[in-house]
Amino acid sequence: MKNKSKYNRILLKISGEFLKENSKGNLNTSFMEDLVKQINLLLQYGVQIGLVIGGGNLFRGSDLEKLGMRRTTSDHVGMLSTVINGLLIYEFMKKCKIKVRIFSSIRLDGICERYRLDKVNDALDNGYITIFCFGLGIPFFTTDSAACLYGIEIQADILLKGTKVDGVYSSDPLVNPSATLYQKLKYKEALSEQLKFMDYTSLVLADEHNLPILVFDMHDPKILYDIVIQSRPIGTLIYK
Repeated sequence: MKNKSKYNRILLKISGEFLKENSKGNLNTSFMEDLVKQINLLLQYGVQIGLVIGGGNLFRGSDLEKLGMRRTTSDHVGMLSTVINGLLIYEFMKKCKIKVRIFSSIRLDGICERYRLDKVNDALDNGYITIFCFGLGIPFFTTDSAACLYGIEIQADILLKGTKVDGVYSSDPLVNPSATLYQKLKYKEALSEQLKFMDYTSLVLADEHNLPILVFDMHDPKILYDIVIQSRPIGTLIYK
């Protein structure tokens, strides 16, 4: 199909929580199948897609630190969790005959390709989904920070952050029923109001490099088409 999208290249960040079906940690294959279908549809419109998957369904470094583990070790366990999730998505895409490559910020010979920008850009230009795993390869940085950095490096038109809520609120809507849902929000407003939808480092990076961020609810199985192709006003747009 001819590309009718206003976004030529996107970076999609998805919470690892979506890969967990229930409290027992069973794999949510229905979500993965829906995700692959949505991505395949975007590919038909010529959209180039980078993908970052969180590891929260397995281990979070911050949670392990609370159990007494050293923070650096905790974060390495969390980053390895993103490799596991990335490989799961990779195999689902291969099964569905989608062209896909998986890159790691550190050497994982025989498992992932080592991240290098020219290789990634070549893959995107040739219609491959590019999955980024192991975060930034160093502790103390979240997968949101990794998504922002990769989005900046590949010159993505927008960072799409798929979550379990429908956007950014003035406060926690579960605690405060009168909390306001923002449709648009400037980086500096998000930073000054200390809104907790992304970490400080991620927002500063996006602000400095003018990378728009859209926060939205990922549950709708047609949400990516509505955002990228139909340009519907969904979620919260954070911009310069």
